[in-house]
Amino acid sequence: MKRVSKISTLKACVNYCGSVLLHLFYKKYNFHIVNTLSYKTQHLSKDDIQRDWIIVDAEGQTVGRMCTAIANKLRGKDKPSYSPHLDGGDYVIVINADKVKFSGDKWRAKEYLRYSGYPGGLKRRTAQEMLSKKPEAIVEKAVKGMLPKNRLGRAIFRKLFVYAGAEHPHGAQQPKSLNL
Repeated sequence: MKRVSKISTLKACVNYCGSVLLHLFYKKYNFHIVNTLSYKTQHLSKDDIQRDWIIVDAEGQTVGRMCTAIANKLRGKDKPSYSPHLDGGDYVIVINADKVKFSGDKWRAKEYLRYSGYPGGLKRRTAQEMLSKKPEAIVEKAVKGMLPKNRLGRAIFRKLFVYAGAEHPHGAQQPKSLNL
């Protein structure tokens, strides 16, 4: 008498006998049939979204690492209810943006470019110049580059508030601190 494994018996049932014998095989060897209709993915609607206020102290933080965490909070990627097509993230307040740091020689070598649209209208600023003229723009540009480039990305970006000093006008929202 030849011994037949469960898997080869299963393949034989599928190949020759069809779904009726396959169902009987499942019952005989205690395989469980999963009802896939009971496992529907739950998507949030705009009314179900709960947003928190989070404050980030940028003092001594490396720009890229900090802005990656901020972009994930803004998009809501840290929540189990994340949906890529919805704006389900939190509001983020960044203070002390004038005290961020770059690694290596980026203060001198990194350039921020603007173009007016006219010939010869390309403007350049180093990171050191940006820090002295508009320190909030360093964090804003880094976070904006990590968000989607569409209407959703623009709506998400409006929930970011960056301040050069330690003071901010959002005390009434009772923001929670985020340690990076």
